Amino acid sequence: MKRLFPLALLALVAALPVTAQTNPFAARLLAAHNAARAEAGTPPLEWNPRLAAEAQAWAEHLAEIGRMEHSDRDTRAGVGENLWMGSAGRFGAEFMVGAFVAERQHYRPGTFPHVSTTGQWSDVGHYTQVVWRETRQLGCAVARGARDDFLVCRYWPAGNVYDREVM
Repeated sequence: MKRLFPLALLALVAALPVTAQTNPFAARLLAAHNAARAEAGTPPLEWNPRLAAEAQAWAEHLAEIGRMEHSDRDTRAGVGENLWMGSAGRFGAEFMVGAFVAERQHYRPGTFPHVSTTGQWSDVGHYTQVVWRETRQLGCAVARGARDDFLVCRYWPAGNVYDREVM
C-alpha cells in the first residue's frame, strides 16, 4: 500500500528556502544535469525548490520502503521523474546523475520513443529526460535508507513525450 504524504507536510517542506545556491549537493546535481545538457546542445535547467521538496518527500518514502518505484504519474501531473539507488554514502552527485547520462551510449536522435539503438526506449529514458529540450526546471533530493541512498529528480515539464523530438 502506498503511503500518501499530508499536504500540510508538503507545504511546510516546500516553504523551506532550499535552493541550489544554499545547498552544495543540490548545486552539484544541477551542474551535472546542465553539463549533460550543454554537451547535448539543450538549454540549462533552473533549480525549482517546489520540485525539490516533492522529490524529498518521495525519496524519504523510498528510503522507508527500501526499494525503488516511480510515484504515480497522475499525482505528478506533468512532472517527469528519474530515480537512482545505490549503497548509502558511497556515491556523489556526479556519479548519480552520471548513471542517467551513461544511457547516452544507446541513444539515437529521433522522435520519442524511437530513440534507442536497442529498440527499447527504456534503455535511454533517463538520459532523454535529462536532455529533453522542452524541460526547463529541476528539483532533486536524496534520502538514506537502511542500506541505500535514494535519489529522486523531478523535471518540469516532463520529457519523454511520444511523437516529439528529444533535442
